[in-house]
Amino acid sequence: MAALQNLIPAAKLPAVESALLQTFNTSQVQKITLLAGGLSASIVYKIEVDGQEYVLKLDSPGESADQESCMEIAAVAGIAPKFYYLNRVAGIAITAFIQPMSMQAVFKSRELLLSSLGKVVSSIHNLPLFSKENSLIDTVDGLIAQFKTSKMLTGPVIDACFAHYETIRKYYPWDDEDKVSSHNDLNPNNMVFDGEKIWVIDWDAAFQNDRYVDLAILANFYVTDEDGENIFLEAYFGSELNDYNRARFFMMRQICRLVYAMLMFKLAEGSKITGAVHDPDMEKADLKTIKKQLGNGELSLAAYHGQLLFGKALMNETLEQMRSPRFALSFDNLLIIE
Repeated sequence: MAALQNLIPAAKLPAVESALLQTFNTSQVQKITLLAGGLSASIVYKIEVDGQEYVLKLDSPGESADQESCMEIAAVAGIAPKFYYLNRVAGIAITAFIQPMSMQAVFKSRELLLSSLGKVVSSIHNLPLFSKENSLIDTVDGLIAQFKTSKMLTGPVIDACFAHYETIRKYYPWDDEDKVSSHNDLNPNNMVFDGEKIWVIDWDAAFQNDRYVDLAILANFYVTDEDGENIFLEAYFGSELNDYNRARFFMMRQICRLVYAMLMFKLAEGSKITGAVHDPDMEKADLKTIKKQLGNGELSLAAYHGQLLFGKALMNETLEQMRSPRFALSFDNLLIIE
């Protein structure tokens, strides 16, 4: 019991004990560990009960006990881990814990990995349409406006990125009614591989959305060249893949890089020492180098320096892509179809 009391917020403790008792016939846990997540504001723990590991998730209390959550829909379809307990009103869930393995270590080739990831996105988008809705363009505009208001960083790279974004904003088909059930945060922390299957966790940012958002976010972590892009997109679109799909995908990759940069800068602004000034230098932030440093532990996205450098690297990569010949070609392919 002491383990629970040390980590569970006091206001949640009685409801958590009740959930454990109903699920396992005991409120005792052998171990409890706080886990990190993605964009979710939830508190997530790994717990051990009777020698078996589970995930305990604490959300804000829900308004409805009837509306099925996105994660429930995904769990029924076998995309998200199995539920053992759910109380939407109290905001408490207990699910299976998936012991993660390295996808890169198990998949024998990059082709197999990228093809498998494309099929995972397809399985998400084939779910029944989520009831939750949100405005993608309002989300992007809101994050950019917050960043500009903060005045934490300025300079030619940032100005050029936002100028190019204005072109995307004007011509991208934001009002396309072809919406799908979208996870919206398919970063590697939310893709858990058990050695045989890729499971998707942390559905708090999920709602119906443009299909290219999930594709772009996942690609920004795993797709590094044209050959990889072809494998990934062919696994998703099959024989229907065309230049219009590629153009939408390319544009959304830049939008999503900007979004993640804004999120990193927002975290960095909250993490910096009071009174400190952000280093304005953008030249040393190379995305390939920063990703390598994050991978080997030299940098951490849980700390200020990693947050700031990753945000800068994303901005630099976005501008490089926006200045490439493919940027203009993608607009041509969008406008021809539209």
